[in-house]
Amino acid sequence: MITMPLLTKRFGKIRPTSIKDYMAHEGYEAFKKALLMDRIEVIGEVERSKIRGRGGAGFPAHIKLMALAKEKATPKYVVCNADEGEPGNFKDRHLMEHDPHAVIEGMLIAAYATRATHGVIYIRGEYQHAMNLMKQAVKAAYEEKLLGDNILDQGMSFDIEIRSGAGSYVCGEEFALLESLEGKAGRTRVKPPFPTEKGLFGKPTLINNVETFANYPVIIDMTGAAYAKIGTPSSTGTKLISLSGNVKNKGVYEVPFGVPIRTIINELGGGVAGGRKLKMVQLGGACGPIIPEYMLDMIVDFDRFEEFESKTGAGAIIVIDDRFDFFDLLSNISRFFAHESCGKCTPCREGNLQLIKTIQKFIDKKATEKDLSALESQARVMHYTSLCGLGQTAPTAIISMLYFFRGVFLERIEASEMEVSS
Repeated sequence: MITMPLLTKRFGKIRPTSIKDYMAHEGYEAFKKALLMDRIEVIGEVERSKIRGRGGAGFPAHIKLMALAKEKATPKYVVCNADEGEPGNFKDRHLMEHDPHAVIEGMLIAAYATRATHGVIYIRGEYQHAMNLMKQAVKAAYEEKLLGDNILDQGMSFDIEIRSGAGSYVCGEEFALLESLEGKAGRTRVKPPFPTEKGLFGKPTLINNVETFANYPVIIDMTGAAYAKIGTPSSTGTKLISLSGNVKNKGVYEVPFGVPIRTIINELGGGVAGGRKLKMVQLGGACGPIIPEYMLDMIVDFDRFEEFESKTGAGAIIVIDDRFDFFDLLSNISRFFAHESCGKCTPCREGNLQLIKTIQKFIDKKATEKDLSALESQARVMHYTSLCGLGQTAPTAIISMLYFFRGVFLERIEASEMEVSS
């Protein structure tokens, strides 16, 4: 089976605006089940599921839950990161627009397990429809006594508010998101301390991605052990894939970990649009690696991706056909990150500008071997020394292309030399 509807099982079967529809399809039953369990046992189920964060980094989810549960300071916060600003990613929006209560239920389970009392859903400002649906869902949850004081007469209190981003890519990074929530400029913080120790307003805070929270009801419902049997040993469960680019059937697909990328593109995506030849694929969004066609048999798996210094990211697969130039693509990516850099640290603030200048030499056929060395050095320095994930991953596409497509750079240098000699 290529697709496996766990998170998407209610898509098309319920009205996103109706909490009654959600509850008629087993909605909030997992939360009610969790309320009858010991709080540590809830975290234990998440640990047994072996689920890793679905926002990009792939950090084991139970470690964050346990870290927050152990903190004594109050109040404790649960923050849902719905600031999906990565180009090529749209699965969180899709989830919020089709099953918003699944996100709320996941937050409730996390709040119960950690004794958190306040929740925030930080949504990308451009996602107005998703934001309106989430606001309606939160309002309905209050009306059904699933949010507020003494929830379901179990003595638990938990409130959720919706907050909007303002178009800043960097606010998808958890520390910049916290700064934004506090009314400050969206810039990262020096770490440690980490959010579970000192997060929103200096209090213990759990930050998870939309998709991660939506998985908690699934795990509690089916048990962690059953969930862990899906996927691969290092990457359990399913993954929402945002498939876009030069492919026939663009959209969001839910697949178990372990499915080959080629299968997703050909069987779910219908192959390359217009009968053109596939040139390359970018994984994870603009911050992800670009790989050649011969690597498409690689499976979707955290460990497999990390073998070439990458992450599965948020699950984007961008198909690029033979009409597009390598260097134009890299220039567009670098310009995007230069625009979105918060400017706090020098490697990112200055590094992206230097990358643009060096790539332009390849575009203008004025590049030399020295420029190739400079490009590689600039990219590596940014990757290892930038303060947050934006700067660290901004040069990923360049680093991957220098590895997989080095011949293209050498060909352009040769063409540059011929231009000079002529």
